[in-house]
Formats: sequence, structure tokens, C-alpha cells
Amino acid sequence: MEILGILVLLLDIYAIYNVLVSGSSLGAKALWTLGIIILPVIGFVVWLLAGPRGGTAVARV
Repeated sequence: MEILGILVLLLDIYAIYNVLVSGSSLGAKALWTLGIIILPVIGFVVWLLAGPRGGTAVARV
């Protein structure tokens, strides 16, 4: 069980880092960060599906 907790912690740190380096507004960064901290598992999944993206754009063909 400890390994699962460490995995969740590492994934949350990864998500928070990506939120903070994204091009989103300061308010959006604060809300995403709070959501990930308050609801670690659910917050990570929601961020993974709908969170702010980094500065790289992908061309769609």
C-alpha cells in the first residue's frame, strides 16, 4: 500500500509541475494546483483529461 501512496504522490507532483509551467493564467494555475492537492487521485485524473497543456502545439493532419 505504501508503494501506491508514493506513486500517487509522484504523479501529483508531476501534474502540479506541468500546471505551473503551462501558459495558463495565474488563477487557472492556482485552481488546478488546489484541485490536485485537495483531491489527489481524482484531481490528477481530471487534470490528465482536461488540464492546461504546455506550450507545445501538435499539428493535426
